[in-house]
Amino acid sequence: MDDEFHILVVDDEPNIRSGLAKGLKREANRIETAGTVNEALDKFDSGNFQLVIADVRLPGDRDGLELVSLVQQRQPGTTAIVITAHGTVETAVDAMRRGAFDFITKPVDLNLIRQQVAKAREHHQLQAENRQLKGKLAEVGEVSGIVGNCRALKDVLTQVRQVADTDATVLIQGESGTGKELIARAIHDLSTRSAGPFVAVNLGALPESLLESELFGHEKGSFTGASRQKPGCFEVAKNGTLFLDEITEIPSKSQVDLLRVLETGQFARVGGEQTLESDARIVSATNRSIQKLVEDGTFREDLFYRLNIVPIDVPPLRQRQDDIPLLAQHFLSHFCTRHRRQEKTIAPNAMEIFVSANWPGNIRQLRNVIERLVVTVADDVISPADLPTDLIPVSNAPSAKPRSLAEVTELAEKEAIQSALVENDCHREQTAKALGISVRTLHYKINRYDLQSMCR
Repeated sequence: MDDEFHILVVDDEPNIRSGLAKGLKREANRIETAGTVNEALDKFDSGNFQLVIADVRLPGDRDGLELVSLVQQRQPGTTAIVITAHGTVETAVDAMRRGAFDFITKPVDLNLIRQQVAKAREHHQLQAENRQLKGKLAEVGEVSGIVGNCRALKDVLTQVRQVADTDATVLIQGESGTGKELIARAIHDLSTRSAGPFVAVNLGALPESLLESELFGHEKGSFTGASRQKPGCFEVAKNGTLFLDEITEIPSKSQVDLLRVLETGQFARVGGEQTLESDARIVSATNRSIQKLVEDGTFREDLFYRLNIVPIDVPPLRQRQDDIPLLAQHFLSHFCTRHRRQEKTIAPNAMEIFVSANWPGNIRQLRNVIERLVVTVADDVISPADLPTDLIPVSNAPSAKPRSLAEVTELAEKEAIQSALVENDCHREQTAKALGISVRTLHYKINRYDLQSMCR
């Protein structure tokens, strides 16, 4: 077996101890037995056991349930299965509360316990992988929220550290969702300007009529609706960093205005006569090929050279496969806490799909998928069956036969309801309104598609 897996069987009946030891021989590297809690603790302390199988009723003052508690205190994360001839709901609940993985009643069905031991082993391996990923996250040490340890990201972070303590203008290029703003924030956080403001403006989200006012500010009465003086981003970012996102979306006239500020360090508010000094460090970003736009004549070449003093290219997620488990674990922990869900793990075969997926939406897409799974998956282990169908290659899909039109329609409807519930924090009236259906119809659909667990 690839991974070490040792079992300790604890029962006061010799025949049951020896029977389980023989029957489970193929399920473990090593099996030992004990007849009392004291004997079991002695062996547990001197050995290395990943699974303890214990009868509830044992001779002496302490029983199998107390043994489970003591084992968890000595080695948290040890998997335990409790066996009893007197099974009750109260006993089962108590066993689970103390940390037991499963609860089995006598007479013991050897095939059943083999199945449970196999599940326990898988559970133990998942827990070990989960702890290993958390350990790697701790070793990586986040830089301004950036998680990763692959060579491509290390190269980017090296550039960030080299340029951070200068005032050089930086141009960050990368696909949508790769974390360009995080890179800009890292440059700011590691710079001598970190005590100053970090001001981010999305140039693609501003209409041309408001862009000049947003960047440079305006005086009271300079245009209709200007009821007061308003400082622009260049003023607000004084002694700090101004992040110009989607820089390639800036129109031609504004390109001229921006170039003038970069060349002279001076600007004036809209409707104002006073010349103001700019002391903001400029970091810009784009998800488009700015060089091609320069060649096409839609982006000024002289502005490009002013912005591109230090270029940084952020790799897409498909080129950071080694970082995907780390990122998945990071988001998993974050969203389990945020949405008050029990801690979850991702099964190895599901993680393989994550690592091999194309991720056209990059880290933003991965983050959204993890949040959806945290909210919608009731089990504490995320399996391939839980993943969005667009992540799974056709060759790995559960069924290669084409779906009927009705099946495709139902799947689309179910996914639409799931997304709407997540976006509206499971508020039924808001979700129904967003979907354009009645609350009564929404309740019917939630029951039909078994989505009740999403909002528990």
